[in-house]
Amino acid sequence: MASKEYEAILEALLEAVQAASQPSAAPQTSPAATGAVPVGISNRHIHLSQADLDALFGAGYALTPMKDLSQPGQFACKETVTICGPKGAIEKVRVLGPVRSATQVEIVAGDSFKLGVKAPVRLSGDLAGSPGITIVGPKGSVQLAQGVVVAQRHIHMNPADAQALGVHDGQIVKIAVEGARGGVYNNVAIRVTNTSQLECHLDTEEANAMGVTAQTSVTIVQ
Repeated sequence: MASKEYEAILEALLEAVQAASQPSAAPQTSPAATGAVPVGISNRHIHLSQADLDALFGAGYALTPMKDLSQPGQFACKETVTICGPKGAIEKVRVLGPVRSATQVEIVAGDSFKLGVKAPVRLSGDLAGSPGITIVGPKGSVQLAQGVVVAQRHIHMNPADAQALGVHDGQIVKIAVEGARGGVYNNVAIRVTNTSQLECHLDTEEANAMGVTAQTSVTIVQ
């Protein structure tokens, strides 16, 4: 046998032995299969329509992505605005992208007192009857007739997650939080779409009340 052929056989045998000695990767278990739902914590923020984006930042303006969010296609932007109510203003409110069909300002409950608005607890997109506000950007301002809400706590998931967790779109459930300050939150909406990533969304006030962090997971209680 030629020397080169012999070396090739030895090399192949050595690679086979090394591959066999490597521990096999453990099968990935989805969070839904374990019943644990990861948590995302959001502070006040704003979603802008293209018309309002143009008014605030200039005609034809495009948002500048800064960080991808957990839900596919959504991102935090470098842009911020100031929101002004009858009693006060809040600066550096982060814009989230992409643009939407209607501008929506999501605040935490405590912001209502500073701004002087009575923001209802709503799911995203449910803006009818909500108060308006003035938004100020670097190139102009916008006066909203409606669009200020406090986000209802909710859980995003895809159909496979919903099946694993035994819930359906639009269902209202409870969630249990473990830990020294843990407890149960009521009125948590299930939101199911084909492109959603499993995650429970709480705002900063809700998270702080029960000691929830980005490393916390919650359990659905029906």
